[in-house]
Amino acid sequence: MQKLAPIALFVYNRPQHTARTVKFLQQNELASESRLFIFSDGARTTADEEKVLEVRNFIQKIDGFKSVTVVERKENMGLANSIIDGVSELTKTYGQIIVFEDDLISSPYTLTYFNEALNLYRNEERVMHIGAYMYPLTTKNLPQSFFYRAATSWGWATWERAWAHFEPNIDTLMKQFDKPRKAAFSIEHTMNFWRQMRQFKKGKNNSWAIRWYASIFLKNGLTLNPSQSLVNNIGHDGTGVHSGINDIYNVIINPKPIQEFPTLVQENTLAYKAIKSFLQNRKGNMMVRVKRFVKEKLAQYFGRK
Repeated sequence: MQKLAPIALFVYNRPQHTARTVKFLQQNELASESRLFIFSDGARTTADEEKVLEVRNFIQKIDGFKSVTVVERKENMGLANSIIDGVSELTKTYGQIIVFEDDLISSPYTLTYFNEALNLYRNEERVMHIGAYMYPLTTKNLPQSFFYRAATSWGWATWERAWAHFEPNIDTLMKQFDKPRKAAFSIEHTMNFWRQMRQFKKGKNNSWAIRWYASIFLKNGLTLNPSQSLVNNIGHDGTGVHSGINDIYNVIINPKPIQEFPTLVQENTLAYKAIKSFLQNRKGNMMVRVKRFVKEKLAQYFGRK
């Protein structure tokens, strides 16, 4: 294996989530050989200062990696700007990167998967992103990993050559979409990707991820993904700045390493259909939706008490 990719961990004001994320990263096979860079965003409000300080006290004591570098932002950059800046900086220095946020637990083989894929597809221009998360798919006979068009943001990796195509300007991106492209981009209107683009333009979200996916899509790029997720997001408990309370995307982490990677660089048709089916049916029937809505509202209510 070539030199391992540096890990960028972006944290803010959730000490318990950060601790769990780090604990699972430390249990990865390649942790002790990997460089960890932690980007701690500055407090957005005075109410956040205590938790931000608690996180910073914790991350200063982290070990178990080849090296640990902590970058403490004096001001609040926001998640999007923090990620864009950190990814740009590290890819320029190391040529590749693995990215985690503070609410992801991982398999012991997640770093192995990332590094093997980074090495395997380093010179495949069309492969632009490696994702570790995958929806809880039920389709049988999917390969251990496959290519797909959309980029997931819960644990991912890329190269400097791919990140160079990231386009932050929403107008530049949106003007390149016609009706067929909008349909293909949104997985035949089963996912609200195009809506996220419009919301960003209106200032209703500040997503780096939707602009990254759009940048990949417009370059006819592909993303590598495991058929069974190597990470799980523990942030859908109402504590996150950008996430609510939801269990639709909860998964059981794959306990085994990924040993098979696709040799043909093209989107896997069976995997695409499986993802499309999940997205179409993920919210369930009306009764299931009502129960989920009540559960989320109760969790929010008692979470504030």
